[in-house]
Amino acid sequence: MAGRRNRNLHKNEADFILLFTAMTLLAIGIVMVFSASYYMLRERNDPYYHLRRQVMWAALGLVGMIFFSNYDYWKLKRWTNLAVLASIVLLVATFIPGVGVEIYGARRWIGIGGFTAQPSDLAKVALVMFAAAYLSRRDVEVQKFISGPLPVMAVMGIIFALIIKQPDLGTALSIAGTVMIILFTAGMRVQHIFLVALAAVPLLVHMVRSEPYRLERWLSFLDPWADPLDTGYQIIQSLYAIGPGGLFGAGLGHGRQKMYYLPEPHSDFIFSVICEELGFIGASTVLLLYFLLFWRGFKVALSAPDAYGSLLAAGIVTMIGLQTLMNIGVVTGSIPVTGINLPLISAGGSSLLFTLCSIGVLLNISKHTK
Repeated sequence: MAGRRNRNLHKNEADFILLFTAMTLLAIGIVMVFSASYYMLRERNDPYYHLRRQVMWAALGLVGMIFFSNYDYWKLKRWTNLAVLASIVLLVATFIPGVGVEIYGARRWIGIGGFTAQPSDLAKVALVMFAAAYLSRRDVEVQKFISGPLPVMAVMGIIFALIIKQPDLGTALSIAGTVMIILFTAGMRVQHIFLVALAAVPLLVHMVRSEPYRLERWLSFLDPWADPLDTGYQIIQSLYAIGPGGLFGAGLGHGRQKMYYLPEPHSDFIFSVICEELGFIGASTVLLLYFLLFWRGFKVALSAPDAYGSLLAAGIVTMIGLQTLMNIGVVTGSIPVTGINLPLISAGGSSLLFTLCSIGVLLNISKHTK
């Protein structure tokens, strides 16, 4: 209790650079979602569909961000187990007929009225909360594998297995990567990390080989032009959008690849549209904004007044950072295609909502930094 009173006595203003950067990325996202989806939806007589949805989810996310930026982050501990349980229940619900929604052969969504939401977005945040809460306990010895990392990895394994079953390999890998970085930050021994990584290699190989489309994606990533009309189509169209962008781009709204060439231009491949329409200058500005967001986020983690706040902040920044790197890696042909969207910019309801709520938690921690 003394520690909590001390934090309140030294309460600061929220990190303005972090807030400004997140809001700028959000504004860019709203504009680019409209630009990327307008032509595609114009022929369906509702060119503003994705814009309306993005603005609505952004508004809900901003309400959540404001709430969590003023809600003492220490109180989140009491909701940790409930958040983990709820995420597991919702992940299981995606497989229940009438509740889960199947899109393109994947059951990653649950239907809520006329909207859909991905339980994996809640699961990512819940795992970060659980890992931070457990590893910051004084009775936990992180360097002892059984009593330290193992319980966190066990919970992660359950959620990982459910997400793989959907299937969603990209999200599962980003979750695993986030948890491992939190464990490393908490002090997990390098030998243990190496052994876990070594054990994960055959599992990853099995997951890639078990589904024909995954193996095809990995092979097409190595040489997309070997099958330009099928497995290599997405990467090639993305590169066709990035290449002609030049220094200043074709101009906002004037991109061509979004006209039924580039798949999912408003979500998974929105960075390709940014490159084509805003050019090198626009794409570099977006990357700079992400760099500022990560820098300020890790600064908050390093300056947090306690281990829980530090691990929680580090986990949130890692979660957003890995998702950003994976998305940009996909659209530039640097890694195999995954269904990962670009945080704060891509169209996406629950993803945008939980990302903004997570940034609210970061802002709250920043108020207590030393």
